[in-house]
Amino acid sequence: MSEKMSENLSENSSENLSERTASRSNNGNYSKILIAVDFHEDNAVVVQRAQNLADLYGSALHIVHVQESLGMAYAADSVAWGDQVYSLEASIRRENLQAMRELAEELGILEAACHAAEGRPATEIHRVAEDEDIDLIVMGTHGQSGLQLLLGSTASAVLHGANCDVLAVRIKG
Repeated sequence: MSEKMSENLSENSSENLSERTASRSNNGNYSKILIAVDFHEDNAVVVQRAQNLADLYGSALHIVHVQESLGMAYAADSVAWGDQVYSLEASIRRENLQAMRELAEELGILEAACHAAEGRPATEIHRVAEDEDIDLIVMGTHGQSGLQLLLGSTASAVLHGANCDVLAVRIKG
């Protein structure tokens, strides 16, 4: 490779890196971190990783939880849903909002940085990340394979559609 070509590649790489990090404040560090939680027992490792990064970079933390409609989740069953399902969804929503309040209090996160949404998880996580100018999304993944991988996991969908960095924390089990 010629010296001139090598210099151009080096300059282009530096420019691209500068462009990629210019959108981040805080000297290229993560200023806003979004924790995507589903309120299962395995959230602790995801939350701890996000907290560690926030402490390291002096970042503001945000939380997002997306509740997928039971009708949407089980649409393939072609079952007509009645009042019982809507009542169950309302109950789950209340429990999740309470869990978010408790997590926010534990982490010292203001209510304005707590985001509860309904819909497709990846779509809603992307929306919140865009609306809040998030630099990093931290979420858990179970490292699915086989048919689950072909159908796509939420972590994979978030990773491939996000306009910011995504840290997928492997959850054992």
